[in-house]
Amino acid sequence: MAAPHGRPFHRTLYVQVLIATAAGVLLGHFWPSAGVAMALLGEAFIKLVRMVVAPIIFCTVVVGIAGAGDMKTVGRTGVAALVYFELVTTAALIIGLIVANVVRPGAGMNVDVARLDAAAVQQYATGASAQSASGFLLALIPSSIVDAFARGDILQVLVVSILFGFALRSLGRGALFVLLEQLSNVLFRIVDIIMTVAPIGAFGAMAFTVGSFGIGTLAQLGGVMASFYATCVLFIALVVGAIARAHGFSVWRFIVYIREEIFVVYGTSSSEAALPRLMEKLEDAGVGRSVVGLVVPAGYSFNLDGTAIYLSIVTVFIAQATNTPLTLRQQIGLLAVLLITSKGAAGVAGAALIVLAATLSATHQLPVAGVALVLGIHRFMGEAMAVTNLIGNGVAAIVVGRWCGDVDKERLLDRLGRGPGDRSAAAAGLAAL
Repeated sequence: MAAPHGRPFHRTLYVQVLIATAAGVLLGHFWPSAGVAMALLGEAFIKLVRMVVAPIIFCTVVVGIAGAGDMKTVGRTGVAALVYFELVTTAALIIGLIVANVVRPGAGMNVDVARLDAAAVQQYATGASAQSASGFLLALIPSSIVDAFARGDILQVLVVSILFGFALRSLGRGALFVLLEQLSNVLFRIVDIIMTVAPIGAFGAMAFTVGSFGIGTLAQLGGVMASFYATCVLFIALVVGAIARAHGFSVWRFIVYIREEIFVVYGTSSSEAALPRLMEKLEDAGVGRSVVGLVVPAGYSFNLDGTAIYLSIVTVFIAQATNTPLTLRQQIGLLAVLLITSKGAAGVAGAALIVLAATLSATHQLPVAGVALVLGIHRFMGEAMAVTNLIGNGVAAIVVGRWCGDVDKERLLDRLGRGPGDRSAAAAGLAAL
């Protein structure tokens, strides 16, 4: 049996990752201690990817800006991206709040706040207290250019890259521009090499997660997990799907196009694990390099749709589980808080839990110790969170590229695939673009 690209089905990356993920679940369930010991494999793979993320972002952004035809287009791209991010993440938060109120996954749990393990959430509460609006803005500026790359801070690397790109453009294209183009190609080739061990990384990460927390945890808090997974699917199908359709392409064909990256992200619970390959595939699909370089890295901090859904559902779940009443006005206030706090811990390890603690603290009504309720299932929810973030950022790059007129329309439709009956649909899509 052959895959669509001519390779044997079992040799395609997404099938290998899927098999490895399933094997990791089995190992972690039946031999928990062995599963926990596999953590090294998952951590090593993610570190390998992170090793090349910063230089790839730098090369892509610098070459994209220095080689762009019109600087107004670059500025328009940045503004359009921020507007898109805010609109879509707001929609994600609202949908999450609606689902949590309709399904009520925490109702009837009657958790005694005093009996929650406050010590277990102390590190997240401490991280939350360290975050502030002014602190976040200052954190965009690295202490040095070298430090931004050494720590792999995506936003700081993006800031440095934008400044470098404009400076290089003002000096004119030269040997440095050509060198960065060639370096970008080498880095993406390194990514291809690293991705050959993605199944091993997915196996290790999943074995560790199941071995550490146990599948039994899923049964105990299955309601909130099921609500979250269903909401992610609903958001992608309705909101992201409608946005894609309005811009002339199918979100389902896009998902098929990046299926390998989706399986890697799901297996490792890290959307960053597929960032370089996502950027490469978007460029190959006809999205301009400057758009990809600006939108995707920024989206990993400002357009986290899956994280937004997680925060809204889990926050209301904690309120329900601890019998803390939330009126409509309070939930509108909660939405405003989430719009701020969801941007406040970008690039921080355990960011979603830190943001959750910050949100609970900011409301002055919900117990911060409630974070302990989701510690056991956070990693399992992190898989859907990361996949939703990945898909959302990929679609964002195409849409913003469409707004800025920096998408090769014919190439986009070719890469996303056309069946025998898709000719009229393709024509309609091109007309819409």
